Amino acid sequence: MSKDMPLNSLGFAKRPEDTRVVVAMSGGVDSSVVAAELAQQGYDVVGVTLQLYDHGAALAKKGACCAGRDIHDARRVAETMGFPHYVLDYENIFQEAVIDEFADAYLGGATPVPCIRCNERVKFKDLLETAKDLDADCMATGHYIQRKMGPNGPELHSAADSNRDQSYFLFSTTPEQLSFLRFPLGHLHSKAETRALAAKHGLPVADKPDSQDICFVPNGNYASVIEKLRPGAADPGEIVDMDGNILGEHRGVIHYTIGQRRGLGIGGMADPLYVVKLDPDHRRVIVGPKEALATRTIPVREINWLGDEPFTSRKEWHVSVKVRSTRPPRAAIIRPISATEAEVELIVPEEGVSPGQACVFYSNDDSRIFGGGWIWKGR
Repeated sequence: MSKDMPLNSLGFAKRPEDTRVVVAMSGGVDSSVVAAELAQQGYDVVGVTLQLYDHGAALAKKGACCAGRDIHDARRVAETMGFPHYVLDYENIFQEAVIDEFADAYLGGATPVPCIRCNERVKFKDLLETAKDLDADCMATGHYIQRKMGPNGPELHSAADSNRDQSYFLFSTTPEQLSFLRFPLGHLHSKAETRALAAKHGLPVADKPDSQDICFVPNGNYASVIEKLRPGAADPGEIVDMDGNILGEHRGVIHYTIGQRRGLGIGGMADPLYVVKLDPDHRRVIVGPKEALATRTIPVREINWLGDEPFTSRKEWHVSVKVRSTRPPRAAIIRPISATEAEVELIVPEEGVSPGQACVFYSNDDSRIFGGGWIWKGR
């Protein structure tokens, strides 16, 4: 093709029909719309759905990602739009890279985010390599996030619809992965727009509900999954106050998370108590007043940096950070310790900062994401 040819909608200087794009299809409406739109625009679309776990038990579960119902739905979308569709068995990879760590994190008193690990270790690693093996020019997903070209190459930006933004779950996307990935839904301003596109294409998933839970956790009952994976994980122990006084008995550390107030079973106290720390080694749940939850300094490791300058080129980075997916970014100062470790100081202390969650870095000036890391112990 001529180098003077204008870029197509995916950023390549060639015709859509000469551009192969692998679409990661979960069976939901978002990735289905991505595949349908690209197919209609004339791209050489190949749909791929991952079977991530034994989906027999999940068939009856509404909103499960990548279970048997979803594989069927993805296949129907491919048939409707007339492009090839493949199902890849990634069960062993998913078990080792995501599920085992999920269980061990809870056993260690952390509150993990397995969706981030799945993107990092499965979808954007093994599946991305599979896309390259299929001679794809790029891989597209249904994530609500934007990829924009900056002066130094592709940048990661929050979605136009802040209510759908998934940047918290994609902070570990590397620059190399970002050069190969495309997110065609990131510019949309509402989920209604996505569903309207699905209806326009006559897709059978146009009215399919959004998935709510972690895909391998039926009905949100993660404790039962952990008990099955790690027998003895729910052994009872003591609920104690910050001075070590015994206030009651708990039903297993895995049932509790930092900041939790309900379901402690220790009524009759003058003031409400919250989980402020988990001590799995001694099977203890430590509770205290709300002010004990306030955290200003957060140690972060396994940092993925997406800034233009090297992470360690400055002593301080003044940014905004998210410490939970459901919270807005808050002003902070990042002080690098190494290329992958830092101390994050929150300008205003936050409550419920928990090991195992992500700390994601955002620009103060625009929608750009500078990466992030994993919170590994509270202070």
